[in-house]
Amino acid sequence: MLSGTEFIKQSLNLHLFFGRIMKEHSFFLEVSFTPRDPNYTRQADAFRMEFDGLLSEAVSLANGTVSNDVLRSGEVITPYTLNAEKATSFYTGIQIPTSLTQREANLAGDGLSEGNPMIERRVHALNQRVILATTQLIGFKSDILTNVLNCRMFTFNYPLLITHIIREAELYVKQLRRLQNREAVNWEKEALDLEFFWNRQMAEHAKFIRGLLDPTENDLFELANRFGMEFDLLTEEAKAAIDAAAPSTYITDDSLMATEELRSFKEQGTKGLLSCEIRSIIVPLLGDHVLREANHYLRLLRMFKGAEGS
Repeated sequence: MLSGTEFIKQSLNLHLFFGRIMKEHSFFLEVSFTPRDPNYTRQADAFRMEFDGLLSEAVSLANGTVSNDVLRSGEVITPYTLNAEKATSFYTGIQIPTSLTQREANLAGDGLSEGNPMIERRVHALNQRVILATTQLIGFKSDILTNVLNCRMFTFNYPLLITHIIREAELYVKQLRRLQNREAVNWEKEALDLEFFWNRQMAEHAKFIRGLLDPTENDLFELANRFGMEFDLLTEEAKAAIDAAAPSTYITDDSLMATEELRSFKEQGTKGLLSCEIRSIIVPLLGDHVLREANHYLRLLRMFKGAEGS
């Protein structure tokens, strides 16, 4: 059973990563609808602003309580997040609250040495509100996907991308519910399931990038295509190991090496989008978004390796 200190820290670690991911999912949905569906645009905007508020509360609680490893990992913000938000606001006309990013840049970690009942109650209440909001967002995403697959709606997001962001929201809710029950995680046992999950997500990131590049970007297309195929294989290996109840060590090593390479590709891509050196239909915030997810996965993989060696 988790101690109060670990409950607070792990909950806020999760919110700093996934809360920002959810608000950006809402943004990516918002800018993808056609003028025929203004009600969906308004709903996505309402979700975006709701997650802005939830993330703001998490940031307020996080100073001095979250893990330094999380703050240093690049999964909360990167050196490019602020400029990516500014550029994306310019392109879309939607005002993204960059003050949140600036507050996150000033967070300190690992200052909570013992449980604080008041903070614990506030974090528990925040978790419940986030579970509700994210569950509602999953329903909204699922409704969009159903409409798209049945030719009742057109959106500029791939159907696979909508499926992809539903999965991430479902993982967020699953992990929050576990925290609310004060369940400790055995990372050695969880490693393969999460490697299967994130290897598939990394494969799809590469495929989305491939599909959103301008047709003239041949070299980047080929690189993205190679990453997509590599992570497809890693996903299959993780699934086979799960089915065989096999050790994850060799898969973790391969996943770590591949994710480090993909992370560098995403970083270079984000820099290229910000400097207007890459031809694509990718907004800079999407580049930074997938970079943060790679950073998050890298932190998990290094933690898995530590669990294997203990």
